[in-house]
Amino acid sequence: MRKFLVILDDSRECLNAMRFAAMRAANTGAGVTILSIIPPEEFNHWIGVADIMREETRDRIIAHFEVFAKWMRDRQGIDPELVIREGEAVHEILSQIKEDAGIGVLVLGAGTEKNGPGPLIAAMTKQAGFLPIPMTLVPGEISKERLEEIT
Repeated sequence: MRKFLVILDDSRECLNAMRFAAMRAANTGAGVTILSIIPPEEFNHWIGVADIMREETRDRIIAHFEVFAKWMRDRQGIDPELVIREGEAVHEILSQIKEDAGIGVLVLGAGTEKNGPGPLIAAMTKQAGFLPIPMTLVPGEISKERLEEIT
């Protein structure tokens, strides 16, 4: 089964990317993989403290995921899969795509700040020519109604 890969982070634009991925998956018989990446610099503490912080971060990610997963199951009939990786975002996204042959589309939410769509999109567009799958950018300001129309 083809899957949409969407990135879970703390950005506002993440919501539209999640909506788009779930609606497209529901309308095309696909699945959704939600990837959350823990940056390596987040745990530069003593080992015991780092382990506690890592566990708290994972718990926060799972709680955040459950909100999106409930909406996807209830509204779209999609049961998403959560993958948590640690490392640099671009490397981990590319690794996930390489390791999961079912992933057919990468979905990213574009920020609306004046300085550009966001650091992840800036970094991923540099890789766009080498990606083995298409990348979809979902505008941060697009309405839920418009997303429903185009998916």
